[in-house]
Amino acid sequence: MASDTTPEVGDVVEVEVGPVAHGGHCVARHEGRVVFVRHTLPGERVRARLTEAGETAKFWRADAVEVLEASPDRVPSAWPEAGPGGVGGGELAHVALPAQRAWKATVLAEQLQRLAKVDLAPEVRAAPGDDERGGLGWRTRIELVADATGRAGMRRHRSHDVVALDAMPLASDDIAALDLFGARWPAGSRVDAVAPADGSSALVLVDGAPFDRHRGRPDPRPNARAAVREQVLLGDRRYEYRVAGAGFWQVHREAPALLVREVLRGVGDVAGATVLDLYSGAGLFSLPLADAVGESGRIVGVEGDARAVRDARRNAHDRPQVELHAGDVADALRGRGGAPVAAHADVVVLDPPRTGAGRGVVDAVAALGPERVVYVACDPAALARDVALLAAHGYTGLEVTGHDLFPHTHHLETVAVLTR
Repeated sequence: MASDTTPEVGDVVEVEVGPVAHGGHCVARHEGRVVFVRHTLPGERVRARLTEAGETAKFWRADAVEVLEASPDRVPSAWPEAGPGGVGGGELAHVALPAQRAWKATVLAEQLQRLAKVDLAPEVRAAPGDDERGGLGWRTRIELVADATGRAGMRRHRSHDVVALDAMPLASDDIAALDLFGARWPAGSRVDAVAPADGSSALVLVDGAPFDRHRGRPDPRPNARAAVREQVLLGDRRYEYRVAGAGFWQVHREAPALLVREVLRGVGDVAGATVLDLYSGAGLFSLPLADAVGESGRIVGVEGDARAVRDARRNAHDRPQVELHAGDVADALRGRGGAPVAAHADVVVLDPPRTGAGRGVVDAVAALGPERVVYVACDPAALARDVALLAAHGYTGLEVTGHDLFPHTHHLETVAVLTR
């Protein structure tokens, strides 16, 4: 029976929890209203505190604060500070690792079916070493915020409030060794820490500027180090990269090598071919792709971040078959402001931001006539939308593999290979 009053934010309601949904929550209903509940699992019965509610709201949000009937996949939280009312970034810390991957596989399959009308049962694989570590210690990059007292912490989920922390269990051992949480920082400042997976020298930036950890102050020197050296090992080959400390690089310690292997597998034999590397960043894929196409082949990279392109040019300086272009990807492909970067491509590799590539880029990619497209995605909904767009151009051959490169969060990385 429906109650006479509408629950408000802060009220606690009892719900039976339904299926998982994209975004790290499960779907429940309360008196006919859809409620997206975090910190729970399908099949559980919980008491949940409403965090967003209202008579006119299309749906409500809530945090499970008391478990009345637990799922067998529930475990003690690996990061209690990311629990109900806590910081963002660890919304699946209460879920056993195998169940986390099943959760993500379900979301990936649902997004592909709903948005691309493709029925697949993709696997989501663990990264090497994660099971042994309990899914902890994988982040080689973290971003913190200093509270009003100067303590480092993170923002509360869907809030600007800063919660001071004593540790960040997803961070690598080298990040933990920096003792970021024992230091005091300028109130309100952003603290970025980078510790390359190979153990080379770590870097701390405060509000984007280099910070001298030994003196405990900003480094004012014009030549202060603002970049790190990363490396990727593929068999007996070593690829080295200069990457700006504030620039983009895969955060999981195993992700760069794992994704390079997946991309090389996806492109197949490309000796002598023309391969486009879109959203190419600092050249993670461009360098091994250059070796794959050989001296008679051609790699055309396009990246919108001018800083990343500068890094990529340094990284690929000894590979003349690599051409790098700074600018909007759609503009570069269409030739707005000049000639298009390529008239034809045998294979296209793209690793777009979380929002996906979109219709303009997909149409331009299809116009190049590649035999296959290898798509690296960090958001399953964006991937599914772009898969649908590519299918309209005849790319109906589809292979999808998920990789759990963000344990204890709802995020995953996916590599899709499309052919026509």
